[in-house]
Amino acid sequence: MIDKQKPPEHYQNIAGALLFIAGVVIFLGIITAETLYPGYNTAQNMISDLGATEPPNSIIIQPSATIFNVSMMVCGLCIILSALYVHRALYRSTVTLPIVLFGIGALGVGIFPGNYGAVHGISALATFIFGGLAAIVSYKVTTSPFRYFSVILGSIALLDLLLYYILGQASPFAIFGIGGLERWIAYPIALWVTGFGGYLMGSTKKDN
Repeated sequence: MIDKQKPPEHYQNIAGALLFIAGVVIFLGIITAETLYPGYNTAQNMISDLGATEPPNSIIIQPSATIFNVSMMVCGLCIILSALYVHRALYRSTVTLPIVLFGIGALGVGIFPGNYGAVHGISALATFIFGGLAAIVSYKVTTSPFRYFSVILGSIALLDLLLYYILGQASPFAIFGIGGLERWIAYPIALWVTGFGGYLMGSTKKDN
């Protein structure tokens, strides 16, 4: 429960810790699941393949699937909870709303792996879109140089996603393969999550 008697810095610290945990969990979760997945190729396999490949002939490899899906659920829950504390500390709905939607998307990716088809696809798309937007709008509540890093990371993710949907395999990011292209969306967002968490923990006052 949120204690309204606490100063804003208290909520920032909690929000920062939750975001930092989310970033660490997703990085280590993906790395661990990849190493335990026979024949996994980061260029040819999508990140979500770690949980389950797409239907109709879905492939689920254990323990990689459980590790990845649980990691995404933990990550999503941490992000959602962090948004509550970010809002309590900063009172910027334009910042907290994208973070909440980002967290819901990440939670959905873990609850509905790739074998769920469209539901998983919607969750993944929400994660990427709102994760990128959250990084960009955090510009409003951070100071330089981190605010510029946030915009750059969010813009890279959204640009990659947009070009893929418009150009498909003609996207300049397609040179990395579908797995590499997806990582150029997901990893900039995950880096921002970890960095923003550290920023909030190290910040002593909100940026006006």
